[in-house]
Amino acid sequence: MKLYTVKTPGIIRSIFPNYIWRFSSTSKEIYLTFDDGPTPEVTEFVLDELQKFNAKATFFCIGKNVKCNHRIYERILEEGHAVGNHTFNHLKGTKTKNNIYLENVAHAAAHIHSKLFRPPYGKLRSSQGKALRKKGYSIVMWDVLSGDFDTSITPETCLNNVLQNTKSGSIVVMHDSVKAKDKVYYSLPKILAHFAEKGFEFKAISA
Repeated sequence: MKLYTVKTPGIIRSIFPNYIWRFSSTSKEIYLTFDDGPTPEVTEFVLDELQKFNAKATFFCIGKNVKCNHRIYERILEEGHAVGNHTFNHLKGTKTKNNIYLENVAHAAAHIHSKLFRPPYGKLRSSQGKALRKKGYSIVMWDVLSGDFDTSITPETCLNNVLQNTKSGSIVVMHDSVKAKDKVYYSLPKILAHFAEKGFEFKAISA
């Protein structure tokens, strides 16, 4: 079992107030986000499911994946979704020197035209975050982590992680990656149906 919290504690959000963790909304709005794509089959499945519910989402893309799967990336944009920078090689900021990390983000930016940024693993140094914000990036984190990347949990647990913790204004993390494929295929249609039935709207994050 990987060590992570499904619901981001308020104290963490308060320690890093300059990052976006959720949105204050009295309206029934949910912000689904997908990390690590675009990936053939998985991203295409996600887009097909979103389309069924007229749902919009935000895709935090890895630069090298955009380069290899540019047609899928174009489809994301054509269908009205938002995109964000997730570095070029999925680097962990806390394990990477600042200059290398920032160069990697810039490399990704040559393929991903967005001022939204999410650090892979949710890990970056405060100095990296400060430098990115100076460059105009909004750093988007989350308040609900589906756990679809966790090979030790079942698809049912992944689904329940989202259903039990998502509220109005929540930013939910899922992954359009091969590793998460089985859980995404199982849970995403049910997540969309559940919240759509309750009158929620699925929105993309604006830069």
